[in-house]
Amino acid sequence: MGKLEKMTITPCSIDAGKITAKSDSQGMKVMINPSTFTHDHSVTYCKDNTIGANGEELKFKQINEEKISFELVFDGTGVIPNSTGTVKDKIDKLKKISYRYDGTEHQSKPVRLKWGDFLFYGRLNTINVEYTLFKPSGEALRAKTKLSLSGYMSKEEQALRKNNSSPDLTHTIVVKAGDTLPLLCYKVYKDASYYPEVARINGLNNLQVLQPGKRLKFPPLQ
Repeated sequence: MGKLEKMTITPCSIDAGKITAKSDSQGMKVMINPSTFTHDHSVTYCKDNTIGANGEELKFKQINEEKISFELVFDGTGVIPNSTGTVKDKIDKLKKISYRYDGTEHQSKPVRLKWGDFLFYGRLNTINVEYTLFKPSGEALRAKTKLSLSGYMSKEEQALRKNNSSPDLTHTIVVKAGDTLPLLCYKVYKDASYYPEVARINGLNNLQVLQPGKRLKFPPLQ
C-alpha cells in the first residue's frame, strides 16, 4: 500500500487557449477520497442513410470530450482527523472553485483534478448536494456531493477534433509493405512534397525503402 494522497481540486486560468492551474492555496483537498470514480470516453458517428441501402454505415465524425463523475463526502462531526471548518464552508469553497460565474472570463472556471497519477482538466457540468445529518439548530453535519465534469478543450482543439483528418494534428502511421514516404505525405497532407521534412523529423536516411511496422510521425504543418 502506498502513501495516502487526497484528491485536489484547483481552479485554472486560460490565456491564449492555454490552461494553467492556479496556486494550491486557491484549491482544496477533499476530506475523503471518492469510493467510486467514473471516466467516460465516447465517439460520435454519422449514419449513411442512402436510399436503397441494406444497412446503415457508421462513419466517424468526432472524438467527444472526456467526462468524469464521482461523489464526495463532507463531514463536520469531528470524526475526520485534522478536519476544520463546517460542512457549509467546505461546500461553499467547492462551489467558488468550480461553479461560480467568473465575470472576467464570462463563464465558470475550469478546474484541475489531481489524484495520484491521475490528472484531468475540465469544467463542471452538475453539482448535486444531499445533506444527510444535522445539528438540532439545522446546521448541516454531513453531506454527499455528486459532481460531473467535461474535459476542457480549447477552441482550437475543438475545431481540429471536428476535422480529425486535418494536417494540423500530429498523425502517427504504422508503415505497411509498399508504402513510400511521398505516398504517406500525400495521404496526410494532400501534398507529397513534404516528405523531406517528415524524413528529417523521423531520422530517416533512406527515403526509398521504409521498413514495414515502423511508426512514423507526421507533424502539424507550419
